[in-house]
Amino acid sequence: MPLCRLSLLLALALGAPLSAQAVDFTQAELARAKALQQRLLTLDSHLDTPANLARPGFDILHRHDHNALSQVDYPRMLEGALDGGFWAIYTDQGDRSAAAHLAERDHGLLRLMEIREMLAAHPDRFQLALTADDAARIKAAGKRVVYISMENGSPLVADPSLLGFYHKAGLRLLSTVHFANNEFADSATDPKGAEWKGLSPAGKALVQEAVRLGIVIDHSHASDAVFDDLATLLPVPFILSHSAAKAVFDHPRNLDDARLRQLAAKGGVIQVNAYGGYLLDETPSPERKQAEEDLEKRLGGWDGMPIEKGVELARGMAELDQRLPRRRATLDDFFVHFAHLLDVVGPDHVGIGMDWDGGGGLPGMTDVTDLPKITAWLQRRGLSDAQIANIWSGNVLRVMRQAQDYAAKNGAK
Repeated sequence: MPLCRLSLLLALALGAPLSAQAVDFTQAELARAKALQQRLLTLDSHLDTPANLARPGFDILHRHDHNALSQVDYPRMLEGALDGGFWAIYTDQGDRSAAAHLAERDHGLLRLMEIREMLAAHPDRFQLALTADDAARIKAAGKRVVYISMENGSPLVADPSLLGFYHKAGLRLLSTVHFANNEFADSATDPKGAEWKGLSPAGKALVQEAVRLGIVIDHSHASDAVFDDLATLLPVPFILSHSAAKAVFDHPRNLDDARLRQLAAKGGVIQVNAYGGYLLDETPSPERKQAEEDLEKRLGGWDGMPIEKGVELARGMAELDQRLPRRRATLDDFFVHFAHLLDVVGPDHVGIGMDWDGGGGLPGMTDVTDLPKITAWLQRRGLSDAQIANIWSGNVLRVMRQAQDYAAKNGAK
């Protein structure tokens, strides 16, 4: 896991110093909000939780409180009234050699298998969703909703035809790129800058095939030029599964107001995230960065670390917060971005993609049990129950429905 994600996750499990006073809610407000959430269909468009499915000792049915490695599990989904969402097949970017592309291909397939194994092991708790209408039916059956997404198209570089297999196995949301450029698209954050000036020819072909199959395209992590290509190329709306407002914080991963309005005009949706580094500048000092690296190394490294080590990891991070404090985004900062997005494009074009288990979360919003605070804030703003329902799931499912309807009318098999 990239260090920037590590440092954010570690800070949350036992709390972290606030850079400003966080918004506060009364117990009555939270109870009212949770009651509404339990009635609504609530989906998060970017869950990195599949990264934990193969972690030693992790059990999706077991509660992993105060653990720097975990923010989502079945008990906490129940407490936070989260019905499910899009469970990501995330793959780290390699060096773009042939060997790296084969390793990425295999990693993606293994992660897909792990998600499907979770579904098979717990059919009474989780169910795969394939259409926009499946989610409400699954919720009515008392189960959690699992849509499958792919963050970073690198597993498809070695063999783009695998997209058809992924679709048959449940893939319904696809992003082309992650932190660095790949063979499909330019990243918003590659230090080398643009390579393709948007989508590559292979990227355009991949996106067109995804549209033919009815897979929704996710722009998060791609460059502004990729956005412009998508806005021109796609006959259907697209989404940003976990992004924020560039007008509030000028980070290359965030979207400017002009493109926000283009997105809305096309029928698309931006899902606001809780990744602190995209809400404000959280850059640590060199000493703090080194201390975080040393802590992770001492506990065995991120990828193979057993789940029980996450508690020790959190305690170590809490000690660093006392010894080498760093600036942190707060829940207030999150709501400033959320409010700006609502002001610019309105409640029919905004949703929620917190980036849980992938760096998302803030003091006061440390795991999925805190999600009713979002609903309480939306209620404070005076949004109707119908508008809140759209933000929690209706908007993203509308985009999916449009993508699937287009594919059905244009020859998808």
